[in-house]
Amino acid sequence: MKVFGFRKLAAVLAVALAFGMLVTEADARAGSGMSFGSRGSRTFASPPVTRTAPTTASPMQRSVTQPNSPGTFGSAPGGFFNRPGFFGGGLFGGLAAGFLGAGLFGLLFGHGLFGGLGGFASFFGLLLQIALVVFIGRLLWTMWQRRQPAFAGGPTLRNAGGMSGLGGMGLGAGSGTTAGRVEVGEGDYDAFERLLGEIQTAYSEEDIAALRARVTPEMLSYFSEQLSENASRGVVNRISGVKLLQGDLAEAWREGGTEYASVAMRFALVDRTVDRSTGRLVDGSDSPQEVTEVWTFMRAAGGGWVLSAIQQAR
Repeated sequence: MKVFGFRKLAAVLAVALAFGMLVTEADARAGSGMSFGSRGSRTFASPPVTRTAPTTASPMQRSVTQPNSPGTFGSAPGGFFNRPGFFGGGLFGGLAAGFLGAGLFGLLFGHGLFGGLGGFASFFGLLLQIALVVFIGRLLWTMWQRRQPAFAGGPTLRNAGGMSGLGGMGLGAGSGTTAGRVEVGEGDYDAFERLLGEIQTAYSEEDIAALRARVTPEMLSYFSEQLSENASRGVVNRISGVKLLQGDLAEAWREGGTEYASVAMRFALVDRTVDRSTGRLVDGSDSPQEVTEVWTFMRAAGGGWVLSAIQQAR
């Protein structure tokens, strides 16, 4: 009986392991098929459904935004930044962890702790950057607490007809809503499509500097963590053939001096995980797969868009 029980348990574990490998194969791209990041005061509110993503997006699994305090940044229960540590939680801990995550990834590849930031000489510059971020963040935090803006849904976003260069199959205005009269035009859609390809490419090439320029510090920390896990396993995620098939705007709004846009995107890509030393295929295949996700971008007034959140379309 004991032998039979052991064999039965072994069979169950084998099936579970095989299933886990299938999940890894399907979700090895940038973000690993998870939902994480921040959408300002709407972080824990589902984006409106669209033609591209007709079902409700998955809720956030990890975020530095505090769910019971809309419009502020803190630590999500059970999230990565809710764990007490050297940097603490909240926005400032998240920003510091983002910088440190990039440094730790560089350390794994023999470039030194801050090799990805230009060498050890930039260590003092990094400290100054963190100090400046903390100072400005605390100032903005104080100003934010003094005013609690209302973010009521506004009129339906106009049909801009802003399609990308994919013959009507790219990004176009959907049934998104606005608060604060945020205008999202053809140039913005082009930027969203460009960022989709550039972020996937940077992730595939393990280019921390390129990711840093295109994502928020919070998202950088998540991507760095995923790349570090790949490095510890001796594998690398190779992504190619990224092509946007369809996309539309879910919602766009403004909070203070920051604008947000959540965009549903269905895209194709070849997603392969290979052995770092031999190039042997570990997960994935050479056949393209289709993925539908809701990406949220943010920008400061007069600045460029950066990725602040990814949610899976269920």
